[in-house]
Amino acid sequence: MEIRGAGEILGEGQSGEMMQVGFTLYTEMLKQAVRDLKKGRQPDLDAPLGVTTEIKLHSPALLPESYCPDIHERLVLYKRLATAETREQINAIHEELVDRFGLPEQPVKTLIESHHLRLQAKEMGIAGIDAANEAVTVTFGNNNRIDPTEIIMLIQTNKKYRLAGADKLRYSAEMENIDVRINMVKEMLKTLKEKVLVAE
Repeated sequence: MEIRGAGEILGEGQSGEMMQVGFTLYTEMLKQAVRDLKKGRQPDLDAPLGVTTEIKLHSPALLPESYCPDIHERLVLYKRLATAETREQINAIHEELVDRFGLPEQPVKTLIESHHLRLQAKEMGIAGIDAANEAVTVTFGNNNRIDPTEIIMLIQTNKKYRLAGADKLRYSAEMENIDVRINMVKEMLKTLKEKVLVAE
């Protein structure tokens, strides 16, 4: 961009599908492709932004108006959390929230924890986590890094685990408290991380 200028990227002279995807999405796709190439991986053109991990904790995960009154500030903070790529970035936002608005309420804590879980799950190619009162269900992405033989062994040795479809693993437990649910998801991710295939 420094050489060509932003004008050509945004203009009609730009080749490709820039006009269809928008500038922000376009730059995110470029960043992801560069990261993949630096790691020696071929960029996935079918999913250029990688796995988007959805975390459902069945508990409010937000910045309440009573905590952060300005709607514009809330939207900016949501975007920063959604685009955070490291644990350190999320922790920095958490510290900023405490510094600006005081100790976080439970929905804020849940929001922060959900983004920590998102990063951990994304590293393994997990597409979604649904943690309800009675079970945690993990949905694996198409390009997940989990060794399937290890999952079979896990199911055989721990009766709380079972398959819930071709791409889902379910862990049954009573978890009515949100903190218990979050800790259970962390333990499950820790267990699954041990089953990750060695990187190429």
